[in-house]
Amino acid sequence: MKKKIMLLVPMLHQGGFERVCVATARLLEPFYEIYIVIFSSRDIAYDIRGLRVIDLHMGAADGKLAKIRNVFRRSRKVRRLKKELGIDIAYSFGPTANLVNVFSRSAGKTWCGVRSYMDMGNPRLLKLFCARSDKIISCSRVIEAEIREKFQCAKTVTLYNPFDIREEQEKADMEEDRMPFRDCGSVIVSMGRQDDVKGFWHLLKSFSLVHKERPESRLLIVGEGDFQEYWKLAEDLKISDAVSFPGMKKNPFPWMKLGSIYVMTSLNEGFPNVLVEAMALGKPVISTNCMTGPAEILMEDFRAYVGKEEYTDGDYGILIPNLETEKNLDASVITPEEERLAQQMLRLLNNPQLYEKYRKAALKRAAGFSNEAYTERMREMAEESCGD
Repeated sequence: MKKKIMLLVPMLHQGGFERVCVATARLLEPFYEIYIVIFSSRDIAYDIRGLRVIDLHMGAADGKLAKIRNVFRRSRKVRRLKKELGIDIAYSFGPTANLVNVFSRSAGKTWCGVRSYMDMGNPRLLKLFCARSDKIISCSRVIEAEIREKFQCAKTVTLYNPFDIREEQEKADMEEDRMPFRDCGSVIVSMGRQDDVKGFWHLLKSFSLVHKERPESRLLIVGEGDFQEYWKLAEDLKISDAVSFPGMKKNPFPWMKLGSIYVMTSLNEGFPNVLVEAMALGKPVISTNCMTGPAEILMEDFRAYVGKEEYTDGDYGILIPNLETEKNLDASVITPEEERLAQQMLRLLNNPQLYEKYRKAALKRAAGFSNEAYTERMREMAEESCGD
């Protein structure tokens, strides 16, 4: 009889851990009975056909008191579901789902996923998760080490996100209508929702300097949001004709394929899936050395580079220091760090040898993150947990 695993996630709109949740369900379904439990089905961005998805119809609430009540309402409903379905393992993605998971503990095992370094900023929650869960799963070895050290939590493990490289490459060939910049020069691409943590104002200002030297260059930022404040910044920078914000795409890979290089200006990450996805399409990458993930992806000896504030030609891509966290939408203010980011982009675009080096390095590194390795590790952990 197949073991039963519940995957708990607030929503399935476009995002890193939402993608991993759906991928986990598909990869484990041949071996286990999988249920995805979501709080709301609004804006589902992933293909869930054929999967068992249970919608609690308990979306986000406004106000602190309402949010607290929502956690306990969700927890009661999930506890009943765990008992009714006979769940052996409940694995939650992100702090909101983790709270519901630990407050709905049942006879089965409780796994909490720490998906971002920003989660480390709430030690009270992490202590709770460490105390009330059977396993803490992080997507970065830096996060794992910090949890072990700060919370004396020995039950934490690292599980890198899965990537179906072949499927991604096939999807990238499915060109969509009305795609901009097909016949332009160099295209710098970045992806992410409209959120200050993505640091997109830095990218726009840096790109404006690149565009002065290479007027044929273009910037494409794909992700959820109206990006109105960034449209305004692009107008103020006089680059609005060279920039596109096409919004969220269920298949983002043809848009990524348009890019000549991929640039990530995030201020914080957990494990930036999109960096590996860009590399799988042979895109040379430039990334902030933010916590966490980029150093692990771009460097062999990542521990020597975590948190370093210097420009580094890494083994698989270029690392740049972290950028200023305070948003500045004043087009007349371009900082030295934004100037240096522009210089790094121009280095790649103007140097064919360097470009080719990092194109090949990107493909090589992306091949190291496979569905097969992820599935094997998940099955090992599931069998260990169910055998306890």
